[in-house]
Amino acid sequence: MELNDLRSVFTVLSVVLFVGIVWWAYSDRRKKAYEEAARLPLDDDSPFVPPAPQVKENQERKSP
Repeated sequence: MELNDLRSVFTVLSVVLFVGIVWWAYSDRRKKAYEEAARLPLDDDSPFVPPAPQVKENQERKSP
């Protein structure tokens, strides 16, 4: 078996693996999970509140 034959076999196996992964990702069994994941950013009811800055013991507090 020559090097070009191995390259051809590797290319065919890579394409088959790629098609298999794409088929698995878009299968109907995964649809519900993807729909739930797509709704996650929209389901958060609490507004974002940035955390208050923390002051270390050795730092002075700045007055406004």
